[in-house]
Amino acid sequence: MKCPFCGFLEDKVVDSREAKDGDSIRRRRECLECGRRFTSYERIDEIPYMVVKKDGKRETFERNKIMAGLLRACEKRPISASQLEAIVDSVEKTLQESPDRELPTSDVGKIIMRRLKELDKVAYVRFASVYLEFEDVSEFMTELKYLVRARDKAVKSKKPKVKRQKS
Repeated sequence: MKCPFCGFLEDKVVDSREAKDGDSIRRRRECLECGRRFTSYERIDEIPYMVVKKDGKRETFERNKIMAGLLRACEKRPISASQLEAIVDSVEKTLQESPDRELPTSDVGKIIMRRLKELDKVAYVRFASVYLEFEDVSEFMTELKYLVRARDKAVKSKKPKVKRQKS
């Protein structure tokens, strides 16, 4: 396994255990060159899952691509890596439950946007601006206004109603 810090190709396994989901093995490794530790996950190699692009082309599903997009959208936001992993896991789970073993990228985007909207509005808008292919600032503003209205509506519904007594 290649060390993510120095690129050295030899390491030793320090700890090995089943991951939380039970579908993979989590291994803690130590680089024999720089001594730094890192984690790797081993999964069973199955028939690849596919995503169907807008133009109809099919590509192999890659967790790393989704994670890279999420990392860009969530840059400098208070979102943990485990929260991002949970989003990628939900996309992967939807794909695994699909009878065709494939999912349109539009569905992938919808899942991600729904989860980001719940998690962090700024990350949601960043992701949406790329996914929805905003052409200009007016489209961006329309989405922001929608978020503000939804927030205001939620705030109003949470305020307790005070009944006034007649004197």
